[in-house]
Amino acid sequence: MNRILQIFKRPELRNKVLFILGLLVVFRVISNIPIPAVDAEQLKNFFQQNQLFGLISAFTGGSLTGLSIGMLGLGPYITGSIIMQLLTMIFPSLEQMYKYEGEAGRMKFNQYSRLLTVPLAALQGFGFLTLLSRQGVIGSLTTIEWIATLVTITAGSIVLMWLGELITEKNLGNGVSLLILAGIVAGFPTSVRQAFFSYTPNQLITYGIFVAVALAVIVGVVYISEAQRNIPINYARRIRGSKVFGGVSTYLPMRVNNAGVIPIIFALSILLFPGMVANFLSAYNIPGISQVAVKINDFLQSNLWYSTLYFFLVVLFTYFYTAITFDPKSISENIQKNGGYIPGIRPGPMTAQFLNHLLTRVTLVGALFLGTIAILPNIVQGFTGITAFTVGGTSILIVVSVALEVMKQVDAQLSMYEY
Repeated sequence: MNRILQIFKRPELRNKVLFILGLLVVFRVISNIPIPAVDAEQLKNFFQQNQLFGLISAFTGGSLTGLSIGMLGLGPYITGSIIMQLLTMIFPSLEQMYKYEGEAGRMKFNQYSRLLTVPLAALQGFGFLTLLSRQGVIGSLTTIEWIATLVTITAGSIVLMWLGELITEKNLGNGVSLLILAGIVAGFPTSVRQAFFSYTPNQLITYGIFVAVALAVIVGVVYISEAQRNIPINYARRIRGSKVFGGVSTYLPMRVNNAGVIPIIFALSILLFPGMVANFLSAYNIPGISQVAVKINDFLQSNLWYSTLYFFLVVLFTYFYTAITFDPKSISENIQKNGGYIPGIRPGPMTAQFLNHLLTRVTLVGALFLGTIAILPNIVQGFTGITAFTVGGTSILIVVSVALEVMKQVDAQLSMYEY
């Protein structure tokens, strides 16, 4: 409560918070403007029969379920970011731009991600509209209406990307994460209402277990999000004239969950793409292709195989994103240039090798935790039979992680004002 009062006592910080809240309201308005010619009953049946699309809808704030102009959400932008990050491993010039050209290089790199979002949004929008038309969810549209709808939802995705960028510029959290958080929180009342109306007295123990697991997840998320391995670093004493530099000891923090919620968001974006393509192709009676599409769709609808693949992708992206954000070679070079060393480890390549070995072990804990959280809803639903909270574990992880990050940035800005 005291922190909230301090925020509103600082005009600049207060304006930032109000600006972000205003953008979140705009996001919710966009999420509730429907596209034309939607058959509500067919739409409801479609999402009941397709687990994958129900999952992605939770991360668009219900925009996809209601087929709003923001139905694509931030999916195209996230996919574009993933592609650009992968390209840094193929093209050295992109890696140079992203890692070694400072803020100017990152701005140029992000500009490429934004440009890539446009064709990806158009392609994904085309796939969604064609699939939903084949399923009878969207009624008959003229060619002009169809093109206008495609342009509208593509523009909707670009506007959401822009809102995310504006939020990020305020340095009070990541814009993409905050928009996804807003979408998840917006879906909570519906999930609670469904759970309430489906409750029967003989399910008391089941619901109690569900609440206990949810509380345990919250505690686990907070613990893992804050956990870090502190690596001691000593700096040699240097004398220049009458001044003495160095001779101090500090530490290098290595977080257990250095990637935050990004791996889960990346994994969902990748996992949902083949499901969308399979649903799209299965609507066509093309010999061979439609049968393969149906088998892919059945595979992804299988709880066991879907959970296994989801878990694997989350672990993979945790290591991938950590490798991008924490470069042992670059860090070891900076430590050596400043006259520092890790006790018992030779400066230079040996330090980089030590940091890489330690990073692999520490990240494993975070990766396994994120993977477990990602598939936790499927595990809980298998034991309790409660299906109201479709993305329970992932939702809790995103909500808690983003809230912690925002609190840290708010505290940092409040501390800055004090000095």
